[in-house]
Amino acid sequence: MKNFWNNLEKPILVLAPLADVTDAAFRRVIAKYGKPSVLWTEFVSADGLARAPEEGRKKLLKDLEYTEAERPIVAQFFTSHPEYMFTAAKLAEELGFDGIDINMGCPDKGVVRQGAGACLIKTPALARELIRAAKDGAPRLPVSVKTRVGFNKVELEEWLPELLAESPALITIHARTMKEMSKVPAQWELVKRAVEIRNASGKNTLIFGNGDVRDLGEARQKVEETGCDGVMLGRAIFGNPWLFAKTIPTLEEKLRVCVEHTKLFEELLGEYKNFSIMKKHFKAYINGFEGAAELRGRLMETNNAEEVKGIVADFLQSLE
Repeated sequence: MKNFWNNLEKPILVLAPLADVTDAAFRRVIAKYGKPSVLWTEFVSADGLARAPEEGRKKLLKDLEYTEAERPIVAQFFTSHPEYMFTAAKLAEELGFDGIDINMGCPDKGVVRQGAGACLIKTPALARELIRAAKDGAPRLPVSVKTRVGFNKVELEEWLPELLAESPALITIHARTMKEMSKVPAQWELVKRAVEIRNASGKNTLIFGNGDVRDLGEARQKVEETGCDGVMLGRAIFGNPWLFAKTIPTLEEKLRVCVEHTKLFEELLGEYKNFSIMKKHFKAYINGFEGAAELRGRLMETNNAEEVKGIVADFLQSLE
């Protein structure tokens, strides 16, 4: 097995997989302007890959498109069926991914109803079976898990040893329960506890923390405080593909990258995803400067990349 995790310099700072955010278009932008140590795909339904009709499967495969500039890149899947996890893992290996991650933390009701995502915290035997299935499907790739500290209450003491028993390459701990969603502050003391549990187990599994980290400085501070091997940053990437770089963009650069991102979205995903997905990015890119509210308002009315390009060009001209 080629375990790329062993070759990364610590602390390992990575970008969280975010549905309808870290898609193929945005990942290309991030890889160009501020690449993290590792990138993840959005989470993809292993059931869909195994069972969906051709058109549905085609759409899911779009979520698994990546470029060489994004390496190392990890494919993330969700399912409650080991046989579908096996199939998805096998596909990930065939597609040349560097690793596989199993989502055991998503609180989305639709995912939880399927017995997947955070629901797996309630079925540790099945969770373990899924890890084994992924390893069997992709014997050459490291398998990791992203999870939470519990379902309705903190269950780390019982839950984490179950996962560690299967020796995944990495476990990322979102420091909240499923019930808490993102409504309360992340409990980073539980990431510290996770490191202690891992150390006592004698396993080599890496432990990452996740939750409420705003920038690289704060991420490094969390590593110091908890002893974790790395930190996963999520919402901080909104409107800021420079998050993992040491550069601060000018207003003009920020707006030009917004246009570039929109064009890529249309080219790569326009046939499969609604253009309105880009509008959450507009809200993030366009703020904190004079005239931002008016420009943002105009961009929220757009329907394609060409319109966005024209409006931004007009705005930049007005600044000259």
